[in-house]
Amino acid sequence: MKVENLEDLFNHTLEDIYFAEMKLVKALPKMAKASDSAALGKAFMGHLEETKEHVERLEEVFKMLGRKPKATECPAIKGILEEGEELMTEIKDADTRDAAMIAAGQAAEHYEITRYGTLVSWAKLLGHKDLAAILEKTLKEEYAADDKLTKLAESKLNKEAA
Repeated sequence: MKVENLEDLFNHTLEDIYFAEMKLVKALPKMAKASDSAALGKAFMGHLEETKEHVERLEEVFKMLGRKPKATECPAIKGILEEGEELMTEIKDADTRDAAMIAAGQAAEHYEITRYGTLVSWAKLLGHKDLAAILEKTLKEEYAADDKLTKLAESKLNKEAA
């Protein structure tokens, strides 16, 4: 995609985050299954349901822009997920693996927070207030998911790994 202006960049970033969300829909069940902690597995599965909603919202945004949903490969999220997969399979100690998966989950959340925050700002600048409202709802959910993982890590799982 040729990016010549902010509208083009906005559209490219939509495609990027759409790719990321689609990858996360596939990764989260694996993460839940590999979790030793029932609370962590439940958190990943709960966020899977939210992530499916994020995909639907992005498809709605594409439709509102008169576009078909399109995913553009994102090397950043691919790298984050590949690293998480590697940690999941290589770490034998269950508590340490859970701590690593929380860290990987938070890396993905932070990436999404960055993308959605940028998209909300650009949507407002471009006069897409209706799109900004949709994207902002997802942004709030990403912050909440990150907070949930932080609380799991700090209250119990990191201590168990230590």
